[in-house]
Amino acid sequence: MPKITIDGKEIEFKQGQTIIQAAEDNGIEIPHFCYHPKLSISGNCRICLVEVERMPKLVIACATIASEGMVVHTNSEKTIAARNAVMEFILINHPLDCPICDEAGECKLQDYAYQHSIGESRFVEEKVHKDKRVQLGPHVMFDGERCISCSRCIRFCDEVAKDSELTFVKRGDKVTITTFPGEQLDNPYSLNVVDICPVGALTNSDFRFKARVWDMSRTNSICYGCSRGCNIEIWVRNNEILRLTPRHNEEVNSYWMCDHGRLNTFKFVNASDRIDSPQLRVDGSLQTVNWDEAFSFVSNKLKQFSKNEIAVIGSPYATCEDNYLVSKFAKTVLGTNNVDFIRHLDPSFADDILRTEEISPNSRGAELVGVTPTKNGLALSEIIKAIKEGKIKAIYLVEDDLLSYDPSLEESLEKLDLFVIHTTNFNASCKFANVVFPAATYAEKNGTFVNIQGRVQRIRPAVATTELDRSLDGMSLSRLDKFGTEFDRWAQGKKYDAKSTWKILTNLSAYFGQKYKYQTSEDVFIDITKNISEFNGLDYESIGLLGKELSLEKVKI
Repeated sequence: MPKITIDGKEIEFKQGQTIIQAAEDNGIEIPHFCYHPKLSISGNCRICLVEVERMPKLVIACATIASEGMVVHTNSEKTIAARNAVMEFILINHPLDCPICDEAGECKLQDYAYQHSIGESRFVEEKVHKDKRVQLGPHVMFDGERCISCSRCIRFCDEVAKDSELTFVKRGDKVTITTFPGEQLDNPYSLNVVDICPVGALTNSDFRFKARVWDMSRTNSICYGCSRGCNIEIWVRNNEILRLTPRHNEEVNSYWMCDHGRLNTFKFVNASDRIDSPQLRVDGSLQTVNWDEAFSFVSNKLKQFSKNEIAVIGSPYATCEDNYLVSKFAKTVLGTNNVDFIRHLDPSFADDILRTEEISPNSRGAELVGVTPTKNGLALSEIIKAIKEGKIKAIYLVEDDLLSYDPSLEESLEKLDLFVIHTTNFNASCKFANVVFPAATYAEKNGTFVNIQGRVQRIRPAVATTELDRSLDGMSLSRLDKFGTEFDRWAQGKKYDAKSTWKILTNLSAYFGQKYKYQTSEDVFIDITKNISEFNGLDYESIGLLGKELSLEKVKI
């Protein structure tokens, strides 16, 4: 491979890379605002100026192609002087509103002002005033005074979202960003411009002024909105999720996520209709009971039915670990082969960027771990038909809503002898349930999902329940282990008495005399790797932050 020398260090680079890309690949930081690895080069911020030997002038690292033998200085006297001048120029008209800016704490301009600026300004004239609090679209607000005209947002809409909605208008120090006449910034990926804005010019209307970044914990997880499985970070304060942001994974979602996943897949976690404890129907209404009472009631009732009178419905919203126990419980404890799950499809939701027509995160995983009917068992359509005919007398439904899927079932569900539900929030089916178990949400447990590409990925607890599985590296468990009181600060706020579905079924199985030895979700996953060939050789550590591709020969995509 060709070699380049940066700050006295000889490094290899790939043919065609720019100086900034070669430096980045080798852990050398060159400051930049307008450059983004997934956008075209604009070269208009000039903060990445570097000195290259035998070149008459400083060059911008983002647009200068690296070549064999090139010698680059990123901290020479000329480079530092130019960088200071660029920072002074950018800050001339920038408002001093860091104390009220949502970007404070994760602002490149703030960081670079400390790292690459002289720390004072010679500008004493009136700053240029521009429009503030401009609603560019339903989700994005613009502050013209903070904008440094890097054009990242414009290029994102043109090149990634494929919807040209933003442009520069005016010239000189009056330049600003606006939407084209008659347009709004309302493409399905609009909030990504907030992530890539290096300053606080573009803000998320939903998150605006809710919390400082240093007041929140940040947890690596997976988006719940469709089968793409975008890698995300969950941001929590006082045990409440305040925002989701994309996490870079080039094999899945690159740097992006859609607005639907960002805005509509976390608010149910702290919603007013969350189920806070087991519910048992007494005299026609659901009453709060303890876990033992609910387990005892369900086990005694289920023992009264033959295996052909029971159907178990798993969930594409539950983890692989949860669904593995659903299958195991149904087929070995209850002895029924009537096991399936609801496929949630919406072709209108899909696009050619990230969104898929499968609007649940783990259909592939549910199939792989056995939530499918075996010999002589009924598939979902047959289960529904048998419910209507009165042949199925007991339904065990996990983390889904039968009635929303098929509203014609209402009369049949009312006639069931037993209807047990695991759910996070009250739904339409709960109206007819005899027992409702409070299930932990994807943000409250450890586990795995398998996305549309056949990639197994991890979720981790970002929000505490009354019984948090602390055995693995959830939210910031490495921090929790180091700073004992950190957990108390993190877990302040409302905590629900909810359990992972695998744990509920493990406890319930004991009432049938079947004692599983699972203590953590990883114990369940280890059992999966031993019994499901597609998962052989995997563990939570090897899945890591970016996931692992399962054998494509085995996984039907």
